[in-house]
Amino acid sequence: MVAFPAKHLLAIEGLEPPHIADLLDLAESYALLNRSGKTQRDLLKGRTLINLFFEDSTRTRTSFELAGKRLGADVINMSVSTSSVNKGETLLDTASTLNAMQCDLLVIRHAQSGAPALLSQKVDAAVINAGDGTHEHPTQALLDALTIRRHKGRLEGLTVAICGDITHSRVARSNIHLLTTMGSRVRIVGPPTLIPADAARLGVEVFHDMKAGLKDADVVMMLRLQRERMSGGLVPSAREFFRFYGLDAEKLAVAKPDSIVMHPGPMNRGVEIDSAIADHPTRSVIGEQVEMGVACRMAVLDILARRLPRNR
Repeated sequence: MVAFPAKHLLAIEGLEPPHIADLLDLAESYALLNRSGKTQRDLLKGRTLINLFFEDSTRTRTSFELAGKRLGADVINMSVSTSSVNKGETLLDTASTLNAMQCDLLVIRHAQSGAPALLSQKVDAAVINAGDGTHEHPTQALLDALTIRRHKGRLEGLTVAICGDITHSRVARSNIHLLTTMGSRVRIVGPPTLIPADAARLGVEVFHDMKAGLKDADVVMMLRLQRERMSGGLVPSAREFFRFYGLDAEKLAVAKPDSIVMHPGPMNRGVEIDSAIADHPTRSVIGEQVEMGVACRMAVLDILARRLPRNR
């Protein structure tokens, strides 16, 4: 295992293939451990993990909480809706408070891109970005990659189609960085209004026709329509969006017969994906993504904790 290059995990962009491979290998070992019913309760014993979520997220917050507890950390979920932050406290004031608490690991989700990076400059703790604005969501990309690797045996050489609301998706950006770094061929598929202007520099192929984008794909990754981040009429009605860009059996038929279907959740059934596809017993790996989320977050906490000073 190569030494992880940073104190924090703020983004996938900038990580080299060996660092990503090590995280995935460690996460795989935790996936097997979790399935065996065993835990590593002493690994983070005496460490404090704080979940600081300025945006709602049941899956991500709960999986970080589970990951921390399975490694033996003391886990605190800070309720931002009732905290001093909503009474006018700034992010930097919050940083001072967290330093006074002697927090070791800090997981933050924030609506503003760059908020975790700012906080990382002001706290002693190792900071993990759990999603910031439209920037990145690194642990989601790791769990997606682990899920793909478990089914396909590799990442290199696979064709992955990421479909839907690319512009507003931090999940898409992190996945694009990770998959292209690891040698996958990445396509992004969606209406022109939901494809970022800088798509070409991301090293992906752009498609506006769903069937063309899915042709012979190994992996089909659907994204949630993020209406809360949209301004103006970027998409037609939900019915029209599903007609052209929702994943159903007819569109999936042009992908490889053994292709897998993914979605980071929460799903808008009948908008991005048909329920029959989301619940398909062999093609859908959406449930496994949630399981791999705990394992990947255990791996991230483990690797970052190794760089921390000894327990205070």
